[in-house]
Amino acid sequence: MGGGGSGARAWAELLRVSALFSVPGDALAGAAAAGLRPNRRTVLAAGASLCLYEAGMALNDWADRDEDARDRPHRPLPSGRVTPRAALAASAALTATGLALAARAGRAPLAVASALAAAVWSYDLHLKHTPGAPATMATARALDLLLGATATACPAGWAAGRAARAALPSAAALGAHTYAVTAVSRHETHGGSTATPLAALAATTALAALAARSPRPGPTAPGAAGRGAALVTALTAATYLRTAAAPFLHAALNPSPPLTQRAVGGGIRAMIPLQAALTARGGAPGAGLAVLGLAPLARALARKVSPT
Repeated sequence: MGGGGSGARAWAELLRVSALFSVPGDALAGAAAAGLRPNRRTVLAAGASLCLYEAGMALNDWADRDEDARDRPHRPLPSGRVTPRAALAASAALTATGLALAARAGRAPLAVASALAAAVWSYDLHLKHTPGAPATMATARALDLLLGATATACPAGWAAGRAARAALPSAAALGAHTYAVTAVSRHETHGGSTATPLAALAATTALAALAARSPRPGPTAPGAAGRGAALVTALTAATYLRTAAAPFLHAALNPSPPLTQRAVGGGIRAMIPLQAALTARGGAPGAGLAVLGLAPLARALARKVSPT
């Protein structure tokens, strides 16, 4: 490894730090979907999510180190800037930290976080190159939103269960988007698929229409289904469609590796406005705008560190 600056750059690439901004919105969307105000346990859930997400990034490169040596030799592990042992140790440490944070939020969040960690490790170590890969990643994202819902509702076990049930539609929407992005990502190295990005475009359009539906009264203020909340919901849903649709369309028209990779990056960034739309639709327009504010930061950092 090189000096301190190059070492930090290598770890930023390994952990794909520009994609981190797509994570905190899961917890806020989960809380809003459950009709709850964010609290200290919501912050713990977001911290757990960030750790488990980064654990998956490190483990992904560790598991794919031989493949990357052939197809992407510039990546941190095949280039020798980060050792495989260090990447695996980082993944284990981040997983343990994420579970510890979830445990501080309560038993129900710990159970959800444990299932999330199992999905992440199963995907990276075995399922990534199988037909079950998109469904596994969709499950992981859905669980991440449910983690925010259950953590916010704790410590009462019955409240956590009720919150999880209320958040299931939002979790399913986020999972569907993740399924589409993961399906496209399976072609990002070699390209060649037109049907997959077209299907992702269709899914994005349907999800945007679903997310734009009139919000319900929520936890932030009485009458949150009024004009203000409806406007935020429509704005964030439109932003979601614009962010994801164009890259998917370009990849369908020209399924080359660069445009397919760009479509995957756009799909990852589009999770932020989708989270914002789901949060606003859950009755928390202020929190939805706060989530949307992460999008410019993700876009700026993606110019320096690729999210894929």
